[in-house]
Amino acid sequence: MLLNHINPSPILAEYIRLYRIIDFFFEDHLSIPPKLYSPRPEHCLQFYPRDTESVMYPESNITVSNKRATLVGQHTILQHRCVGKNFLSFQVVFQPTALFRLTGIPLNELTNVYMDAADIFGNGIHEVNERLFEAASYKEMVSIVETFLIRLSLKKNGHKALEAIDHSINKMIAEEEHFGIDPFLKNSYLSHRQFDRLFKQRVGISPKQFLQVIRFDKAYRLKNKFPETDWLTVAVQCGYHDYQHLVKDYKTFTGHTPTRFFALDNNAPERLFGDAET
Repeated sequence: MLLNHINPSPILAEYIRLYRIIDFFFEDHLSIPPKLYSPRPEHCLQFYPRDTESVMYPESNITVSNKRATLVGQHTILQHRCVGKNFLSFQVVFQPTALFRLTGIPLNELTNVYMDAADIFGNGIHEVNERLFEAASYKEMVSIVETFLIRLSLKKNGHKALEAIDHSINKMIAEEEHFGIDPFLKNSYLSHRQFDRLFKQRVGISPKQFLQVIRFDKAYRLKNKFPETDWLTVAVQCGYHDYQHLVKDYKTFTGHTPTRFFALDNNAPERLFGDAET
Protein backbone atom coordinates (compact mmCIF):
# COMPACT_ATOMS: atom_id res chain seq x y z
CA MET A 1 0.00 0.00 0.00
CA LEU A 2 1.28 3.44 -0.98
CA LEU A 3 -0.29 6.37 0.88
CA ASN A 4 1.24 9.24 -0.99
CA HIS A 5 -0.09 12.51 0.35
CA ILE A 6 -1.03 12.72 4.02
CA ASN A 7 -1.34 16.30 5.20
CA PRO A 8 0.36 17.35 8.45
CA SER A 9 -1.43 18.95 11.38
CA PRO A 10 -1.84 22.72 10.98
CA ILE A 11 0.67 23.33 13.78
CA LEU A 12 3.35 21.64 11.62
CA ALA A 13 2.35 22.97 8.20
CA GLU A 14 5.07 25.64 8.41
CA TYR A 15 7.69 22.88 8.40
CA ILE A 16 6.10 19.78 6.88
CA ARG A 17 4.69 19.52 3.35
CA LEU A 18 3.34 15.98 3.53
CA TYR A 19 3.81 12.43 4.83
CA ARG A 20 4.09 9.23 2.81
CA ILE A 21 3.58 5.72 4.11
CA ILE A 22 4.90 2.85 2.01
CA ASP A 23 3.83 -0.55 3.34
CA PHE A 24 4.51 -3.68 1.28
CA PHE A 25 4.95 -7.33 2.17
CA PHE A 26 6.55 -9.48 -0.52
CA GLU A 27 6.05 -13.23 -0.53
CA ASP A 28 9.22 -15.29 -0.22
CA HIS A 29 8.97 -16.59 -3.78
CA LEU A 30 8.93 -13.07 -5.24
CA SER A 31 12.10 -11.47 -6.56
CA ILE A 32 11.99 -7.81 -5.56
CA PRO A 33 13.22 -5.49 -8.32
CA PRO A 34 15.13 -2.33 -7.39
CA LYS A 35 13.33 0.98 -7.35
CA LEU A 36 14.96 3.50 -9.68
CA TYR A 37 14.42 6.52 -7.48
CA SER A 38 14.52 9.65 -9.61
CA PRO A 39 15.23 13.16 -8.26
CA ARG A 40 12.26 14.92 -6.74
CA PRO A 41 12.05 18.39 -5.14
CA GLU A 42 12.26 17.42 -1.49
CA HIS A 43 14.26 16.90 1.68
CA CYS A 44 13.03 13.83 3.48
CA LEU A 45 13.24 12.17 6.91
CA GLN A 46 12.51 8.46 6.59
CA PHE A 47 11.76 5.84 9.24
CA TYR A 48 12.08 2.08 8.63
CA PRO A 49 10.36 0.22 11.49
CA ARG A 50 10.68 -3.19 9.78
CA ASP A 51 13.14 -4.11 7.02
CA THR A 52 15.46 -1.36 5.85
CA GLU A 53 16.56 -0.58 2.30
CA SER A 54 19.89 -0.43 0.49
CA VAL A 55 20.59 2.62 -1.64
CA MET A 56 23.12 2.43 -4.46
CA TYR A 57 24.37 5.38 -6.48
CA PRO A 58 25.17 4.01 -9.97
CA GLU A 59 27.41 6.97 -10.89
CA SER A 60 29.82 6.34 -7.99
CA ASN A 61 28.95 2.73 -7.14
CA ILE A 62 28.51 3.80 -3.48
CA THR A 63 25.98 1.80 -1.44
CA VAL A 64 24.36 2.84 1.86
CA SER A 65 22.42 0.24 3.86
CA ASN A 66 21.08 -0.88 7.24
CA LYS A 67 19.91 2.56 8.39
CA ARG A 68 16.79 2.56 10.60
CA ALA A 69 16.14 6.26 10.07
CA THR A 70 17.62 8.38 7.31
CA LEU A 71 17.83 11.99 6.30
CA VAL A 72 17.85 12.58 2.55
CA GLY A 73 19.05 15.86 1.08
CA GLN A 74 18.01 17.33 -2.24
CA HIS A 75 19.01 14.91 -4.99
CA THR A 76 19.86 15.61 -8.60
CA ILE A 77 21.04 12.07 -9.43
CA LEU A 78 19.40 8.68 -9.71
CA GLN A 79 19.41 6.17 -6.87
CA HIS A 80 18.75 2.42 -6.96
CA ARG A 81 16.78 1.49 -3.85
CA CYS A 82 16.41 -2.16 -2.84
CA VAL A 83 13.83 -2.92 -0.15
CA GLY A 84 13.34 -5.89 2.17
CA LYS A 85 10.45 -8.33 1.99
CA ASN A 86 8.63 -6.84 5.00
CA PHE A 87 8.97 -3.19 4.12
CA LEU A 88 7.45 -0.21 5.90
CA SER A 89 8.68 3.32 5.35
CA PHE A 90 7.26 6.46 6.93
CA GLN A 91 8.50 9.50 5.03
CA VAL A 92 8.38 13.07 6.29
CA VAL A 93 8.68 15.51 3.40
CA PHE A 94 9.76 18.94 4.64
CA GLN A 95 8.78 22.29 3.23
CA PRO A 96 11.61 23.37 0.89
CA THR A 97 13.53 25.49 3.45
CA ALA A 98 12.30 23.89 6.68
CA LEU A 99 15.20 21.51 7.24
CA PHE A 100 17.65 24.41 7.09
CA ARG A 101 15.49 26.46 9.43
CA LEU A 102 15.14 23.61 11.94
CA THR A 103 18.79 22.57 12.02
CA GLY A 104 20.82 25.54 10.79
CA ILE A 105 22.80 23.16 8.57
CA PRO A 106 23.59 24.57 5.10
CA LEU A 107 21.64 22.25 2.81
CA ASN A 108 24.31 22.29 0.10
CA GLU A 109 26.23 20.01 2.50
CA LEU A 110 23.42 17.43 2.19
CA THR A 111 22.93 17.54 -1.60
CA ASN A 112 22.85 14.00 -3.00
CA VAL A 113 23.39 12.66 0.54
CA TYR A 114 21.52 9.75 2.17
CA MET A 115 22.62 9.61 5.81
CA ASP A 116 21.78 8.27 9.27
CA ALA A 117 19.19 10.66 10.76
CA ALA A 118 20.58 10.06 14.26
CA ASP A 119 23.70 11.97 13.22
CA ILE A 120 21.53 15.11 13.05
CA PHE A 121 18.62 14.48 15.42
CA GLY A 122 20.24 12.21 18.02
CA ASN A 123 19.50 8.68 19.16
CA GLY A 124 16.00 9.60 20.33
CA ILE A 125 14.94 9.08 16.75
CA HIS A 126 15.30 5.32 17.25
CA GLU A 127 12.56 5.42 19.88
CA VAL A 128 10.24 6.76 17.18
CA ASN A 129 11.07 3.73 15.03
CA GLU A 130 10.30 1.34 17.89
CA ARG A 131 6.94 2.97 18.51
CA LEU A 132 6.12 2.87 14.79
CA PHE A 133 6.86 -0.87 14.78
CA GLU A 134 4.33 -1.37 17.58
CA ALA A 135 1.67 0.99 16.14
CA ALA A 136 -1.73 -0.53 15.46
CA SER A 137 -2.75 1.77 12.61
CA TYR A 138 -1.45 4.32 10.12
CA LYS A 139 -3.28 7.02 12.09
CA GLU A 140 -1.29 6.08 15.18
CA MET A 141 1.93 6.21 13.13
CA VAL A 142 1.16 9.77 12.08
CA SER A 143 0.51 10.72 15.69
CA ILE A 144 3.83 9.18 16.83
CA VAL A 145 5.84 11.03 14.18
CA GLU A 146 4.04 14.30 14.75
CA THR A 147 4.76 14.16 18.49
CA PHE A 148 8.47 13.91 17.62
CA LEU A 149 8.25 16.71 15.03
CA ILE A 150 6.38 19.06 17.36
CA ARG A 151 9.11 18.63 19.99
CA LEU A 152 11.69 19.30 17.28
CA SER A 153 9.90 22.44 16.10
CA LEU A 154 9.73 23.81 19.66
CA LYS A 155 13.48 23.57 20.16
CA LYS A 156 15.04 26.96 19.52
CA ASN A 157 18.66 25.88 19.37
CA GLY A 158 19.83 26.32 15.77
CA HIS A 159 16.44 27.47 14.47
CA LYS A 160 16.25 30.14 11.79
CA ALA A 161 13.41 32.64 11.51
CA LEU A 162 11.05 32.52 8.54
CA GLU A 163 12.15 35.20 6.05
CA ALA A 164 10.81 36.58 2.78
CA ILE A 165 13.07 34.27 0.77
CA ASP A 166 11.59 31.25 2.57
CA HIS A 167 8.10 32.28 1.53
CA SER A 168 9.29 32.73 -2.07
CA ILE A 169 10.99 29.32 -2.19
CA ASN A 170 8.03 27.53 -0.61
CA LYS A 171 5.77 28.99 -3.31
CA MET A 172 7.85 27.28 -5.99
CA ILE A 173 6.24 23.95 -5.11
CA ALA A 174 2.69 25.35 -5.22
CA GLU A 175 3.20 27.60 -8.26
CA GLU A 176 5.53 25.49 -10.35
CA GLU A 177 3.71 26.38 -13.55
CA HIS A 178 5.76 29.59 -13.72
CA PHE A 179 9.03 27.67 -14.16
CA GLY A 180 10.89 30.93 -14.02
CA ILE A 181 12.85 32.57 -11.22
CA ASP A 182 11.82 36.21 -11.64
CA PRO A 183 8.42 36.12 -9.81
CA PHE A 184 10.01 34.45 -6.78
CA LEU A 185 13.07 36.71 -6.87
CA LYS A 186 10.86 39.80 -6.85
CA ASN A 187 8.96 38.64 -3.76
CA SER A 188 12.19 37.93 -1.88
CA TYR A 189 13.43 41.56 -2.12
CA LEU A 190 16.95 40.33 -2.90
CA SER A 191 19.42 40.72 -5.74
CA HIS A 192 20.06 37.79 -8.07
CA ARG A 193 23.37 37.06 -6.37
CA GLN A 194 21.92 37.18 -2.84
CA PHE A 195 18.93 35.07 -3.84
CA ASP A 196 21.15 32.44 -5.46
CA ARG A 197 23.49 32.23 -2.46
CA LEU A 198 20.73 32.00 0.16
CA PHE A 199 18.76 29.59 -2.02
CA LYS A 200 21.66 27.12 -2.19
CA GLN A 201 22.09 27.42 1.56
CA ARG A 202 18.41 26.64 2.19
CA VAL A 203 17.68 24.10 -0.56
CA GLY A 204 21.05 22.70 -1.58
CA ILE A 205 21.01 23.53 -5.29
CA SER A 206 20.50 26.62 -7.45
CA PRO A 207 17.02 28.10 -8.08
CA LYS A 208 17.22 27.19 -11.78
CA GLN A 209 18.11 23.57 -11.02
CA PHE A 210 15.38 23.31 -8.37
CA LEU A 211 12.74 24.46 -10.84
CA GLN A 212 14.17 21.97 -13.33
CA VAL A 213 13.71 19.15 -10.80
CA ILE A 214 10.15 20.30 -10.06
CA ARG A 215 9.25 20.28 -13.75
CA PHE A 216 10.87 16.90 -14.37
CA ASP A 217 9.12 15.34 -11.37
CA LYS A 218 5.79 16.73 -12.54
CA ALA A 219 6.29 15.08 -15.94
CA TYR A 220 7.32 11.79 -14.34
CA ARG A 221 4.20 11.67 -12.16
CA LEU A 222 1.84 12.86 -14.90
CA LYS A 223 2.99 10.03 -17.19
CA ASN A 224 2.48 7.52 -14.37
CA LYS A 225 -1.01 8.85 -13.72
CA PHE A 226 -2.00 8.88 -17.41
CA PRO A 227 0.24 6.27 -19.06
CA GLU A 228 -1.62 6.47 -22.39
CA THR A 229 -0.73 10.15 -22.78
CA ASP A 230 1.87 10.75 -25.49
CA TRP A 231 5.18 12.28 -24.50
CA LEU A 232 4.72 15.52 -26.43
CA THR A 233 1.48 16.20 -24.51
CA VAL A 234 3.26 15.43 -21.23
CA ALA A 235 6.05 17.82 -22.19
CA VAL A 236 3.71 20.69 -23.10
CA GLN A 237 1.48 20.23 -20.03
CA CYS A 238 4.52 20.33 -17.77
CA GLY A 239 5.96 23.54 -19.16
CA TYR A 240 8.55 22.23 -21.63
CA HIS A 241 9.02 24.06 -24.92
CA ASP A 242 9.07 20.78 -26.81
CA TYR A 243 9.71 17.05 -26.47
CA GLN A 244 13.50 17.40 -26.88
CA HIS A 245 13.73 19.57 -23.76
CA LEU A 246 11.89 16.83 -21.85
CA VAL A 247 14.35 14.25 -23.20
CA LYS A 248 17.26 16.40 -22.07
CA ASP A 249 15.96 16.57 -18.49
CA TYR A 250 15.26 12.83 -18.38
CA LYS A 251 18.79 12.06 -19.51
CA THR A 252 20.20 14.59 -17.01
CA PHE A 253 18.32 13.18 -14.03
CA THR A 254 18.01 9.48 -14.88
CA GLY A 255 20.52 8.74 -17.65
CA HIS A 256 17.67 7.39 -19.80
CA THR A 257 15.19 8.63 -22.39
CA PRO A 258 11.61 9.18 -21.16
CA THR A 259 10.40 6.00 -22.88
CA ARG A 260 13.22 3.89 -21.48
CA PHE A 261 12.87 5.21 -17.94
CA PHE A 262 9.09 4.75 -18.00
CA ALA A 263 9.64 1.11 -19.01
CA LEU A 264 12.18 0.62 -16.21
CA ASP A 265 9.88 2.29 -13.69
CA ASN A 266 7.12 -0.14 -14.67
CA ASN A 267 9.24 -2.81 -12.98
CA ALA A 268 9.42 -0.93 -9.65
CA PRO A 269 8.40 -2.85 -6.48
CA GLU A 270 5.12 -0.96 -6.02
CA ARG A 271 4.00 -2.06 -9.50
CA LEU A 272 3.70 -5.61 -8.18
CA PHE A 273 0.77 -4.34 -6.10
CA GLY A 274 -0.78 -2.14 -8.80
CA ASP A 275 0.54 1.11 -7.34
CA ALA A 276 2.49 3.90 -9.03
CA GLU A 277 3.89 7.27 -8.01
CA THR A 278 1.41 9.83 -9.26
